[in-house]
Amino acid sequence: MNYLLPSEYEQFGLETSTPEAWAGAASVLIDAHCRRASLAVMQYVERLRVSRDRNVVHLTFLPLCPLDPATNPIISIKGRYAMPRRGELQGDMTHDVARAFSLPGTWASIDPTGIDFDANTGELTLPANPLGLTYNEVEITYTAGLAEIPDEVKFSCVQIVKNAQATPALNVRVGRLDTMRLDYFADSLVDPSVRKMLAPYVAQRMG
Repeated sequence: MNYLLPSEYEQFGLETSTPEAWAGAASVLIDAHCRRASLAVMQYVERLRVSRDRNVVHLTFLPLCPLDPATNPIISIKGRYAMPRRGELQGDMTHDVARAFSLPGTWASIDPTGIDFDANTGELTLPANPLGLTYNEVEITYTAGLAEIPDEVKFSCVQIVKNAQATPALNVRVGRLDTMRLDYFADSLVDPSVRKMLAPYVAQRMG
């Protein structure tokens, strides 16, 4: 999607005669820099390892945001049971029950409404199992992104367009832009000021 509309050009300091393709190309570079398909709200699926003795995981794409008409950004989640160690949690009973029903290594659905999460940090706290069993891996389907595109992203789009227009090899006013050509100049187009504005939106894998 284009993060800057023609009707917003003048407001954000871009010449109104600028072809829309420029804003589209800048938006593609923003997505690539932020390591995501789009900054808008969309669905993701992640499989994450759960550290031993912890029931917390961190999602990659932020902020967590429900997609209308949903009210919860966590669509579904399932966990794979880990092998309990003797003497942990409820002791030998947990170990014996898990072995008797062949639970270690199997996947179980987890109620999304029982997940405690922080929308801004992507931290999810898994609910406790009644038997004290733990998970060593979870698969989460969720939605994340920006419900409204902030000014920082729009200004970033403008700056990338201006950087491209100031680059001799790209300084054209008409014609179709070559995405591969833009990728070649990505380091100079996404300058330090743009990186600073986009820093909060770059996807980073935690742990």
